[in-house]
This record gives sequence, C-alpha cells and structure tokens, in this order.
Amino acid sequence: MDDQPEKERSELPEPESVCHEGIRYEAIPWGKARGLPQNGGYVSAFDIETNDELWMLKIYDVAYDGDMEEDKQDIFIDDLRINSEGQLRVSDERGNVYVVDLTTKKVTELT
Repeated sequence: MDDQPEKERSELPEPESVCHEGIRYEAIPWGKARGLPQNGGYVSAFDIETNDELWMLKIYDVAYDGDMEEDKQDIFIDDLRINSEGQLRVSDERGNVYVVDLTTKKVTELT
C-alpha cells in the first residue's frame, strides 16, 4: 500500500478577464466558496466603472462522481474572449468551447 499523498493539481488555469461595452467578464474558479454547487464553469459580469457585479451565469455543469475526490473532478475555465459577433467565447481546460449571447445570456456549446 502506498502511503504517499496523491499529487495535488499543480496549476489552475487563470484566464484573463475581458472587457466589452463597459462590462468586465471574469471566470469564477471557486464557486463552492460562494455557495454554488460546483467549482469552475461560472462567469461573472462587472460594471467597469463601479466594479459592481451585474450578474453571474453557469456556462456548463460539472458532473461529480461520488466515488472520486471532487477536487480532482473540477473543470475550470481557461480562456475568455469576445468574438467578432460580440459574444463571450468561453473555453474550459478540457477543450470544450461555449458562446454566450450577452443580451439573452443564452449559452451554446460549439461542437
């Protein structure tokens, strides 16, 4: 039996926030610390002038397997961009890509 502790994640993605039309968009890595059901997968929008949080949106679900440690199953956002249509493009660390219509807040996964 190996008594060595399992290796922790060495590095978490730290996507840069993006600004568009007076709003700053940021990934929220530690959703559970905010009382949310998962870590990763959330984006917040902030008014650039006041720094007030305007809204938060879940981009994708993280399905946790009860037989594994949850922290090893977290999936974090690794890139945020505004695309040519003025939508928020969100990529996760597994390579999945989503677009958010910033007017309706509708999320579409790109295939």
